[in-house]
Amino acid sequence: MATAAKVGTNYTGVQMSPKDTKRLLEAVNEIHPDVPGDEHGMLVERAERYEEADRIGSVPVPGSAKGMLKTGFDMMKGKSPEVFIDKLGERLAFERNGVRLYEAMIAKARNLDSGSALVDELQHIRDEEFEHMMLVHAALEKLGADPTAQTPCADVAGVMAMGIMQVLTDPRTNIPQCLNALLTAELADNAAWELLIELAQAAGHPNIADSFAKAKTQEDDHLLKIKTLMRRDLILQTK
Repeated sequence: MATAAKVGTNYTGVQMSPKDTKRLLEAVNEIHPDVPGDEHGMLVERAERYEEADRIGSVPVPGSAKGMLKTGFDMMKGKSPEVFIDKLGERLAFERNGVRLYEAMIAKARNLDSGSALVDELQHIRDEEFEHMMLVHAALEKLGADPTAQTPCADVAGVMAMGIMQVLTDPRTNIPQCLNALLTAELADNAAWELLIELAQAAGHPNIADSFAKAKTQEDDHLLKIKTLMRRDLILQTK
């Protein structure tokens, strides 16, 4: 596997063939599309599909008496408990994916023989991601919601994580490239915990908000560690 960027036979840029580039630019002006029109048709088509499409799932009705009572009580007070439940479901899905992402990164680091220090750091973050997953699981149960249900935002979070997982499991990617992918996840994770704490407070669950404070502090640390690791590896390669 490649462990660093290197100069090679990359033919994707126009500088590799100035003569063909000139011919291509000339063809742009001489050859016109077979089908008349512009991007307006595409915009209309998308608008029609938006009108026809259903929502991405729904927040399930609580399956327990406790959950039904809690939800009904919050609604009577003019609150929207389904919004908070949806975001909790998202966080649960994201943290579950986070554990899997770090498992993939640990395997990558071991295969590339990147040293025990990096593997230990990644394992530490993975373990805390698992703790966060169980923390959200407990919060959902406390509210009488079903932690096994996939809410709409949880569905979207799963799709978002697919691209990052593809980077981590691609046998051609190196450590800095994978750390960059993890940085994308950690930036989103960090901001999401901040929002979740605000939602918990607004929904009238200060105890849950307080329980999330430690997770937010740990996520701050995860973000700093991934940024530091990525910066270190890239600087070492430039020397």
